[in-house]
Amino acid sequence: MSTDNKKADFQAEEQAVPNAQVEITGRNVTVPEHFAERVNTKLAKIERLDPTLTYFHVELKHENNPRRADESDRIQITASGKGHIARAEAKEDSFYAALEVALARMERSLRKVKVRRKTPKSGHRAPVGMGEATAALVEEAKPHQEEKPGKYDVDPYEDQFQPGQVVRSKTHSAKPMSVDEALSEMELVGHDFYLFVNEENSQPSVVYRRHAFDYGLITLKPENN
Repeated sequence: MSTDNKKADFQAEEQAVPNAQVEITGRNVTVPEHFAERVNTKLAKIERLDPTLTYFHVELKHENNPRRADESDRIQITASGKGHIARAEAKEDSFYAALEVALARMERSLRKVKVRRKTPKSGHRAPVGMGEATAALVEEAKPHQEEKPGKYDVDPYEDQFQPGQVVRSKTHSAKPMSVDEALSEMELVGHDFYLFVNEENSQPSVVYRRHAFDYGLITLKPENN
């Protein structure tokens, strides 16, 4: 390829815009036009990984905290398509740096899901059973070190504190899905677990990320009276 052709391709790439709708909002910050153009160019590349994406929401937020200056600028990117949502966010010392980190995280998630969709189900590692998964969760929840006994047998400030309360509650409609689909959805939203209704038994279940590339599966089954 000649130098002129390479230059033309580079310019076309820099001017690319996604076919999906893009909304950019700022909290405590004004989004300059040149930054919005950069966001659109980057999202056009992300869109190629999943042509079914129809909407991007990019939110910028600046936090005035001198103690956390290295994480003062936060960007969250939410991409929605046909029946799924991908989300990634990052906190850095500038919006440009946060944009690159968030985009890299979203790209990794989309690539993982793309590979999962192409791989035969028989090629996946089977999730661990309920007993093993529950034991693993209990083990991971243990503190790394045993707490040393305090000076007081009774906390003298105990009456000044109240236990935590449920401050937020959500209800979502859930379409039954396979374990494989639940794992893909978990990768897309970038979480370490995903709650769903298992289409195999119509039971509420949770898939979660374990060590390395393994996953766990927990299913809730009502006790027989």
